[in-house]
Amino acid sequence: MPARPGRIALPVVVVVFAFVGGWLADVRNVAAAPELPALSAAAGAPPQENTPQEAPPRAPLPKGAPPQGTPPPGIPPGPAPRSRSLRIFLDCTNAYCDDDFFRSEIAFVDHMRDRRDADVHVLVTAQDTGGGGRDYSIAMIGLGRFDKVDHTLHYVSKNTDTEDATRRGLVSIVKLGLVRYVADTPAGGELQITHRRTTPPGTPTGGSRDPWNFWVFRTNLRGGGSGETSRTSVNLSGGLSANRVTEAWKILTRANGSYSESDYTFPEGDSFSSLSRSWSGSALIAKSLGAHWAAGGQGSASSSTYLNQELKVRAAPAIEYNLYPYSESTRKQLTFNYAVGLNRFKYREPTMFDKLGETLMDQTLTVSLDLRQPWGTTNTSFEASQYLNDLSKNRLVLYSSLDVRLFKGFSVSTWGSVSRIRNQLYLPKGEATNEEVLVRQRQLATSYEYYLSLGFSYSFGSIFNNVVNSRFNGFGY
Repeated sequence: MPARPGRIALPVVVVVFAFVGGWLADVRNVAAAPELPALSAAAGAPPQENTPQEAPPRAPLPKGAPPQGTPPPGIPPGPAPRSRSLRIFLDCTNAYCDDDFFRSEIAFVDHMRDRRDADVHVLVTAQDTGGGGRDYSIAMIGLGRFDKVDHTLHYVSKNTDTEDATRRGLVSIVKLGLVRYVADTPAGGELQITHRRTTPPGTPTGGSRDPWNFWVFRTNLRGGGSGETSRTSVNLSGGLSANRVTEAWKILTRANGSYSESDYTFPEGDSFSSLSRSWSGSALIAKSLGAHWAAGGQGSASSSTYLNQELKVRAAPAIEYNLYPYSESTRKQLTFNYAVGLNRFKYREPTMFDKLGETLMDQTLTVSLDLRQPWGTTNTSFEASQYLNDLSKNRLVLYSSLDVRLFKGFSVSTWGSVSRIRNQLYLPKGEATNEEVLVRQRQLATSYEYYLSLGFSYSFGSIFNNVVNSRFNGFGY
């Protein structure tokens, strides 16, 4: 029976009232927010090294000295200091930040839920280093009265650093970056900078010799299993890598292997086993050719029961152009990469073209756009590849992820990939069994493939995000 109009309209009215109520709440919060007293940098925590700390009582200022709160060099003259704390919005786009830890350790500012309520937008991005660590870029973006007062700091973590060491290092750098803004608030008179020298006075600060010559090695091994009355499974995987990354050269080598087996028992007493094995090895060498260009090549060898490949060997020289300087890659980059490859295949079973082996040339063009900006992040790539002996055997792949703040409190996130597939030359002859289809024991014939995810979030209410309360965390709230 068709739904009555009233049944349809009621949910719509509820949603509209929720959005309007949230907007009105934000307006009241902004208009009626009390002028908060400045918070101390120490805020009950033990003193931190190389970070702003609460200062002892100051002596009277000498005659002719500038008044407290005078902006340091680099901050243009503005209105008189406000009688409230600095407001910041912490934004970690592709880097993990422990929000509770940041709020508890950086207590001399107010933490906002939305960047539109903040004086400073702290944008943290990261990328991997050649040594296996992470290079964090901390961009301080001034808003409102600090408009165009921007600067960027860096923190590099080691591959041996614990999560706690990394978050403490990040907090220390963020505190230092905020000093120039806090100096223009009442809290500026309550801070002081301390420095703990780690070397004796007069010790040279030149670089030290690296006995490994920038080479970093890593190995891993992992195994596991699960089971129940009608199913058991085991899996094992491992890998080894050796990398060397400098400003001039990038050398990445790695080898991986995996094994998995699952056994199923049906109510009728029949059983079925699914087995999958694979291994691969690859090497990439790239040479920097200035701020925008790079050239190199890749070689690889692999084997996979899923892809019906007993052995695949590939060698491909490539060239790449970046529209933006590579030095800005933590915030933006648009790259065009073109490669020509020689491939040798040896199949486990005869393919649908009655071949057990073949040698093919291919070409690949990849265009990638990465943006990490105050409004959000996006990562989009388009890849087109084809075999040169038959241009109709090709593949087109479009991937995109997007996380954007459309307006105050409202953000949209999407993730998706769509592929047009015309190059499955490795498919074995014959139809797959029902069991092989269900457990995806082998690649199936298809002309397309897609994944899609879409979501949004909306928050409203208090603009402040300072309080940390860890009670009842074990209940999953």
